Amino acid sequence: MMAASTYKTTQGDTWDMIAHKQLGSTSYTDQLISANLEYAGTLIFRAGITLRLPEITEQASWNLPPWKR
Repeated sequence: MMAASTYKTTQGDTWDMIAHKQLGSTSYTDQLISANLEYAGTLIFRAGITLRLPEITEQASWNLPPWKR
């Protein structure tokens, strides 16, 4: 089994910035937050926090965010 992908934050990162840079679209922001619930209350990250990156499938990119479901 392959180890989960991770991302180490830099000062000023936000959820949508990380989703765009690491996963290819801000559409994955909700999945990124869900994979890192212990940081769900964080709006702007400090440097050095390791986040888990969720495995993304093409179909997932068409999902609506939770508040629109």
